[in-house]
Amino acid sequence: QVQLQESGPGLVISSHTLTLTCTVSGGSITTGYYGWSWIRQPPGKGLEWIGDISYTGETYYSPSFKSRASLSRDTSNNQFILHLSNVTPEDTAMYFCARLSAPSRNDYWGQGTQVTVSS
Repeated sequence: QVQLQESGPGLVISSHTLTLTCTVSGGSITTGYYGWSWIRQPPGKGLEWIGDISYTGETYYSPSFKSRASLSRDTSNNQFILHLSNVTPEDTAMYFCARLSAPSRNDYWGQGTQVTVSS
């Protein structure tokens, strides 16, 4: 059973960089032809895809976040990481990590972590 757990600060100051880590258990992030996604949901809005990192380490970003987002991974700890720079209060959201099993299909999700950006 694959499990994902997000971790990071609950509160970030405007203009700073948000860093979130997703720790994966029950499967390796470097095998199985899977991708690994970051997705967020602002209050009262729908899900927003931020980006993916493949099992080979290739990265793919939503045009909405490409200028500010950076995905990386720590293979020794089976983690993948989101850096989102120059945050504003509009980046306040619940942030999720998920496994990408097919194009646009995330089959395992973390429980999410709430991030609030203060001005």
